[in-house]
Amino acid sequence: MTRLTIPLFPLNTVLFPDGPLPLRVFEPRYLDMVSRCLKTNTGIGVCLIQDGAEVGAAAQTYEIGTLSNITYWHRRPDGLLGITVRGSERFRILSRSVEPSQLILAEVETIPNDPAVALPQAYQDLAKLLRSIVGQLDAPYTTMEMRFDDASWVGGRLVELLPLRLSQKQYFLQLDDPLARLERLRAVLDDMELWAGD
Repeated sequence: MTRLTIPLFPLNTVLFPDGPLPLRVFEPRYLDMVSRCLKTNTGIGVCLIQDGAEVGAAAQTYEIGTLSNITYWHRRPDGLLGITVRGSERFRILSRSVEPSQLILAEVETIPNDPAVALPQAYQDLAKLLRSIVGQLDAPYTTMEMRFDDASWVGGRLVELLPLRLSQKQYFLQLDDPLARLERLRAVLDDMELWAGD
């Protein structure tokens, strides 16, 4: 575990390690944050909002988030800055402060990534579901490394992509066992009409 001081990007989304996340950046505090992070190669903490909004005053976030790095940036046709970040490891917030711009800086402690676990045969149907979802997507999902034999990777991508409640996604992020994550994810999917496991 490592202690770091990083800027937080409170969002209405949950990012897992290895996951890609395209973002539009337009608020001055986050434009400055991106500029600083690109110059210093600093990570950005993506955290789910617990109370507040993505714009305006600094939002309250959950304590567990995901450290991410900018992998791509471009000026969008609408004039906004487009970036893609990729999750690297989870972290726990130890303390935070809010700058006058409302940018949140946090001291965090990283959480070790899930152990490498091969996807058991019992969960191959989840990998099949993920393949069908990813096959309908555009970049960055079409250009990322696919690891359908990795239990943690399959679970993380499914939680990111499926229409689960944000509180459910956060719950799955906070689990430390990739097989427990898949088992509990299957239980949630059993209650969803879109799921037709085989």
